Amino acid sequence: MTGPVICWFKRDLRIADHPALHMAAGLGPVLPVYILEPELWRQDDASGRQYAFLTECLADLREDLARVGLSLVLRVGDAVEVLDDLRRSCGAANLVSHEETGNGWTFARDRRVAGWARAQGVFWHEVRQCGVVRRLATRDRWQSGRDGFMRAPQLDVPVGLEGVDAPSDDLPDAMALGLKDSCPLRQPGGRRAGQATLQSFLHDRGQTYRRAMSSPLEGAQACSRISPHLAFGTLSVREAVQAGAARAAAVKGGRDGWSGSMQSFQSRLAWRDHFIQKLEDEPALEYRCLHPAYEGLRPQTPDAARLQAWAKGETGLPFVDACMRSLAATGWLNFRMRSMVMAVASYHLWLDWRATGPVLARLFTDYEPGIHWSQVQMQSGTTGMNTIRIYNPVKQGHDQDPNGAFTRRWLPELADVPDAYLQTPWAWGGAGRLLGRRYPEPLVDVARAAKTAREQVWAVRRREGFRETARDLVARHGSRKGRRDPMPAPDRQMSFDF
Repeated sequence: MTGPVICWFKRDLRIADHPALHMAAGLGPVLPVYILEPELWRQDDASGRQYAFLTECLADLREDLARVGLSLVLRVGDAVEVLDDLRRSCGAANLVSHEETGNGWTFARDRRVAGWARAQGVFWHEVRQCGVVRRLATRDRWQSGRDGFMRAPQLDVPVGLEGVDAPSDDLPDAMALGLKDSCPLRQPGGRRAGQATLQSFLHDRGQTYRRAMSSPLEGAQACSRISPHLAFGTLSVREAVQAGAARAAAVKGGRDGWSGSMQSFQSRLAWRDHFIQKLEDEPALEYRCLHPAYEGLRPQTPDAARLQAWAKGETGLPFVDACMRSLAATGWLNFRMRSMVMAVASYHLWLDWRATGPVLARLFTDYEPGIHWSQVQMQSGTTGMNTIRIYNPVKQGHDQDPNGAFTRRWLPELADVPDAYLQTPWAWGGAGRLLGRRYPEPLVDVARAAKTAREQVWAVRRREGFRETARDLVARHGSRKGRRDPMPAPDRQMSFDF
């Protein structure tokens, strides 16, 4: 086939190790296109920080394509309408893209695109780009298949590409899309930033990764911070896996921390694909409790005051508030703190995950639907197949911020509170001058709220038929462990921010 081929870029904004571009180049002259879909950016999991990151990624992608003789076509509108216009104007009979495990909206959009392609006689080739497998029949030996994909050679950028020109649209600004949030300390986007971030982690910052990843202060430096680049595809997962493996081989046997850190890094990359596979297999995970017995456990209409206080970092629980304010300003939070803020919202504040999940999705620059919704449900205790983990936010503050530096940075109104009372200002003798004035009273009694939540969640687990359904869920979504297909034990925290 020698006719023009549309190569549709989605969350794969690079040209290196790009299976879809490779396939397109073998089918004919390539028309690379990115479709900015306004309706996608009106979904409740989208935010201005993500859009700003995207625009920087597209700038790098445009430059990289230009270097190999291709012009990126940017179009604004509905995907079916844009693709049909391109089909008619350039005569394309082939459409190539990567398989996408996105949110429910992109799933529905792809079904519409598939229907359009069939009706118009367009061959839509969807290509795998990571360890996730479409239409997976069983999780048996999934891990060995994933590892085989990661060991395969990375694909070089095709040479001798023949391009197809088409007019582009100007990208709208964030305000035009209704995206109003700001994130002053957000990570920069783009291929160049992704490569630099990965290399600085592997050779400079990552030595203390295994030890420091739990710390809200040290983790910001010690974690790889490549998660937004994996989410938007400026780096391929295989690229990160192989770079990590090369570094692991170079530091093998050392006792300076590097070897253990590289092992932990590889483990989390593997679990990234594992959790995205769950959403691929069960798209309703974004909308319904994985274990149906948990439906109706929490009010479907959330307490609006509690939800807003949690989202703004005004719960009166200092460590929780510091984490939420840090996340709002930076777009990132380390794994243990992600778990804690979600667990506090679910258990102590008794808010449904369908109300709190979109808040976190918007705040995370590195929002990845497959990871996010699996982990949101895990930390809410609604999967039926994971240990119930109720964090004590006071204890977490003492353990993870022992000198109070993180809490004080994000809660300057607590400057006068002595160290001994920083995480429990309500117990301080000067609380009357502070609480309800410069800083809120705590929304809940931590111990009492945890006890009540634990009783209600465990009561569901004791219902008739609960265990049978849970076993079915494990068979469908659980990891497989054993000599034939080894898989490390899952981390119980929201551990995929890297």
